[in-house]
Amino acid sequence: MINKLQLIDRCDCDVIHEEVVNKVREKMPQEETFYDLSDLFKAIGDSTRIKILWALDENELCVCDIAYLLNMTQSAISHQLRVLKQAELVKSRREGKIVFYSLADEHVKQIFDQGLIHISEESK
Repeated sequence: MINKLQLIDRCDCDVIHEEVVNKVREKMPQEETFYDLSDLFKAIGDSTRIKILWALDENELCVCDIAYLLNMTQSAISHQLRVLKQAELVKSRREGKIVFYSLADEHVKQIFDQGLIHISEESK
């Protein structure tokens, strides 16, 4: 049986479709934009951080809550939250001595939700 990768593995021609390539090149973002996007995907490219994002998609939580939920130390959760916060995927707010975390904005929720939709379609 031939898998999908074997069907699209390579092109058997040497023709450059210059008009199409130039159209795409004109629309291509700056190199720095690709680096920033790569950093974003690196930040969410960890199963612990994905679990944290999923939990925060459900509800605002403090470090203690997340640590208990994921059966991890508060130190480990704090480290992962720092990575997510630097990537501007989560935000925090202080209420007395407690710091609550939530998704940074609706875009993060959409990215996360679209990822879940994508993988659920692939498994069908």
